[in-house]
Amino acid sequence: MTLLKKQDGIYLDDSVIDILKSSDGIIFDCDGVLIDITKSYDLTIIKTTKYVLENFSNISDSIQIDSKIIDGFKSTGGFNDEVDLAYASIIALVAAKKLQRDQTEFIFEVIKNCDTSGIVSAEKYIEKLTEIDEIKNKLSYPGTHHDNPLYKIFDQLFYGPELYEKLFKNRSKFVEPGLIENDMVIVNDSLILKLKTKFSSKISIVTGRGKESVRYSLKNLLEQFDTDNSAFLEDESREMAKPNPVSLIQAIKGMKSNSVVYVGDSMEDLIMAKEASEQGYQATFCGIIGTSKDPQKKLKLFEKNDAMLVLESINLLPKVLNLE
Repeated sequence: MTLLKKQDGIYLDDSVIDILKSSDGIIFDCDGVLIDITKSYDLTIIKTTKYVLENFSNISDSIQIDSKIIDGFKSTGGFNDEVDLAYASIIALVAAKKLQRDQTEFIFEVIKNCDTSGIVSAEKYIEKLTEIDEIKNKLSYPGTHHDNPLYKIFDQLFYGPELYEKLFKNRSKFVEPGLIENDMVIVNDSLILKLKTKFSSKISIVTGRGKESVRYSLKNLLEQFDTDNSAFLEDESREMAKPNPVSLIQAIKGMKSNSVVYVGDSMEDLIMAKEASEQGYQATFCGIIGTSKDPQKKLKLFEKNDAMLVLESINLLPKVLNLE
């Protein structure tokens, strides 16, 4: 475990300073980094879980999924996809009901037994305790965004009627505005301009989101990134999902970088950067904790897993990179 020195929202190991000096590219995750998703994606997890439990399992007294549950699943390194997280929450709460267990206690027991295989590990643990075939058959998850009932509910709640119809050529069953409207954009032109003094055009994105979703929230800011050497993993097959390092390696190779900083906010991001580095593509992980409901807990998680650089916000990047 690496204990990082703190200075004005910057936590670092001195050994990272020389690595940052020699870095020639920077790659960003989107959610929790470029955009605060607390009131958008996180709220969609909560609403999707509640809707499915009520309408697919007749469970009207479920606990509300909160930030501790969301962060718990994400800390395992297997739940970069928010719909995976909703699915794991649903099957855990269905199982708790069948087992007559306290829902909060049981869902954290499931989290404790999850790993980087994500929903596979959740199903494996739960199915040792009880049978959940009925809800699994109803949801047929994962499937595709166009056909799978869980994906469709999640996407309709997140995108809203107009954007959902535009993206998926189908009508939404919900009339409320999409929760994507609650995205809070953190990145700005001023920050990008400062980063370009060091990295020039070698600034890209590797995110679990789809490209049109990112474009909708970032608008013209997306043009400031090298989208040709970016990855929007919702548009790719599940095999490409984080922490698979292939997309990060492709971005590094495409930008012809020798050493990049990968800015993320999750265990999947940290694992992906480590695995890319182990394969010979230097990617220094920079963890962001300010968008977390419990920044100090996330800092300890990153320290425990030997992160060398953690920031409270991406707006501290120019300072740590000596660009101001």
